[in-house]
Amino acid sequence: MGRLIVQETISADGFAADPEGTTSFMEPFIGGSAEGFARSQLELIEGLDGMLMGARTYEGFSSFWPTEASAGEMVAPALNSLRRYVFSHSHSEAPWGELGDCEVFSGDTGEAIRRIKAESDGDIGCWGSLTLVRELLDLGEVDELRIVVAPSMIGQGRRFGSGSPLQLALKKAVTHDDALVEMIYDLNPTG
Repeated sequence: MGRLIVQETISADGFAADPEGTTSFMEPFIGGSAEGFARSQLELIEGLDGMLMGARTYEGFSSFWPTEASAGEMVAPALNSLRRYVFSHSHSEAPWGELGDCEVFSGDTGEAIRRIKAESDGDIGCWGSLTLVRELLDLGEVDELRIVVAPSMIGQGRRFGSGSPLQLALKKAVTHDDALVEMIYDLNPTG
């Protein structure tokens, strides 16, 4: 049975997306200048069996990761080899370039994630997907939460979090590339 690991990037003032819905505040820390963070992401992805995506994250990811544009990205082969699950009411199909289709869920999120976890040999990852993550947090289905804080303040945008109070147990904190701080929280320490 797999665990659900959610990773969110946020600005230093707590926004997970800018007013346009992008994570442009992370751009200076992705690619060549953030090799340590890329290696940590690769290690995380190589330990996963699959990944969850909401509709908007799927649209962004599918237009880049299964294409030639991602060819130089360290994590691309590992990410493209994962099982892919899209939670969406607007997509009935979710192609992943020439790498096949993602499985699409539009019904009960709790039932779907419990089935995915039960059928998985390894852990499942989720990045972005703010609406889906909020629902998964509220359902108590997130086992590990990784928050990566960028040293940028953007002043406004979209916040990330649960709809109700949630106590987090810090498992580990790491600094990447003298810039990004990643905090890893255990949400279900006995589960």
